[in-house]
Amino acid sequence: MEDMHISLISTAVSGLIALWLGIRCGRVRMKEKVMHGDGGNVLLLRRMRAQSNFTEYAPFALAMIIVLDLTGHDGWLLGLTALSFLIGRVLHPLGMDAEGEHWGRMIGTLLTMLTLIVLSGMALVAVYQQFG
Repeated sequence: MEDMHISLISTAVSGLIALWLGIRCGRVRMKEKVMHGDGGNVLLLRRMRAQSNFTEYAPFALAMIIVLDLTGHDGWLLGLTALSFLIGRVLHPLGMDAEGEHWGRMIGTLLTMLTLIVLSGMALVAVYQQFG
């Protein structure tokens, strides 16, 4: 069995981020007594979008992290890329709470996009190395 520490840490932290995002939505729901939808509450809408955004990108990043880890591509680049993804996924929702542009959202988005580019590139290089 491969040493899967990068995958394990990434999925564990992603699970905690997902939980945190859900709690953030739930707190606004309880405070504003909104049981379904966003109830016209702008903060709740932003937090719901931040949670949805996480669930849109995390599966792709985590799948590539796990596959690269399984195939022995678990070096410093994978670790740094996984860390960048996780940092971006925390910064993005913090920035989403703000009115207008916020550095957290911009940096979070940039880190997420760069992560997907690097992971996709690593996966393609791994395929070429194995079958090339």
